[in-house]
Amino acid sequence: MSDPITVDIPHKLGLASARARIDKGVGKLASFVPGGAVTEHRWEGDTLIFTVEAMGQRVASRLDVMETRIHASFDLPPMLRLFASKIREKLTRDGAKLLK
Repeated sequence: MSDPITVDIPHKLGLASARARIDKGVGKLASFVPGGAVTEHRWEGDTLIFTVEAMGQRVASRLDVMETRIHASFDLPPMLRLFASKIREKLTRDGAKLLK
């Protein structure tokens, strides 16, 4: 298994506001994986654990919400590792849209 894709997304919302915005827009999380759909999600403290399914594959993912940043982590199965650089790029470029 390779290392997961990880990206830090800075914000100035504070922990509670960032968490609330992510909670409202949980469906947007699937857009980071081509053809993805969020099929499961749950909060464990300030960490959102979720699964994105795409191309018959399951991507175990998490967002650790902190006061000034969000740490995103996506564990790609072998078939989807081909898209790792594109997913990392999209997370880096568009990650802040999760908070709108």
